[in-house]
Amino acid sequence: MIIRVHSFFIVFLLALFGASSCSTVSAGDWAEKMFKEKMHDFGTVSRNAKTEYAFVIENCFEEDVHIASVRSSCGCTKPVISKSTLKSWEKGEIIAQFNTKTFLGQKNASITVVIDRPYYAEVTLLVSGKIRSDIVVEPGEVNFGDVDVSVSKAIDIKISYAGRPDWAIKDVRGDSDNLEVRLSPATKKGQMISYVMNVRLKETTPVGELQEEITVVTNDLKESTFSLSVQARVIPPVSITPKIVSVGDVKSGQQVQQKLLIRGKKPFSIVGIDCDDPRFAFTIPQGDKSIQVIPMTFTGTSITEESGRSIKRAIRVRTSLGDDSTVEAIINGRMID
Repeated sequence: MIIRVHSFFIVFLLALFGASSCSTVSAGDWAEKMFKEKMHDFGTVSRNAKTEYAFVIENCFEEDVHIASVRSSCGCTKPVISKSTLKSWEKGEIIAQFNTKTFLGQKNASITVVIDRPYYAEVTLLVSGKIRSDIVVEPGEVNFGDVDVSVSKAIDIKISYAGRPDWAIKDVRGDSDNLEVRLSPATKKGQMISYVMNVRLKETTPVGELQEEITVVTNDLKESTFSLSVQARVIPPVSITPKIVSVGDVKSGQQVQQKLLIRGKKPFSIVGIDCDDPRFAFTIPQGDKSIQVIPMTFTGTSITEESGRSIKRAIRVRTSLGDDSTVEAIINGRMID
């Protein structure tokens, strides 16, 4: 009898999450399949360095997923939920913040993500890293913030070391073509050796989020490298709000209306809208404006085979400001009987 009840629960769970991009779902691992990565090693970092990693979670099921809480096994790592409720196909992040100001040495932590809807589940994420006490970086990260596209920006980072009198930085490495790094000659004051590292974000950096790492190579015998995080958000001439649009549950023949808001740094016009689904209709506004409002109508299909299926479509809005001024949004929903 117990086996039959358990089997029924698995079948019911599979039916509930029917149209899923997760290849195989069972009662035990459905929540873990929303995470592509569950482990991260920060490597060796300096004291005071801002060090964090975002574990991406994507709801590939039809039901809403709610993250009730997160907890860490060690005070060396603070977990943060970026978005607690995820609708179908929405993404969120569990951000692991490594505490390099208070803790030193090798540290390991397990982060427990507690999900309470649609079913209770716990997912464990693992992080590790080593925090050096003899190196201090000020500021603790290379954060350019928001930068307009085609604009260059530079930040100075001070790297200080207390210890061996012959300590030196031998090289600075990185895989990004969007950054240029220059290192000043070392200065000495007592037992302190300091460098100023100038990091420049190139004007050719493409639109979007930039998350990179710079590796500093030293002449240490055992720990010859440590890393610094680099962050920036390159802003396009125009932006779209919201980036993810939900039409909800739609019956056959039903019409749902939404609005898209396009903002620009200067007046512009809408050149065209690309969408490969004829059920979506858009009213293109006329004239040049800094803010354009685009009404959108979705008409439910009468195709019965799509009943209960998820709707996920990308739309592309072209403006008069050129190639860099094209913006995209994702539309989600579901057809029901």
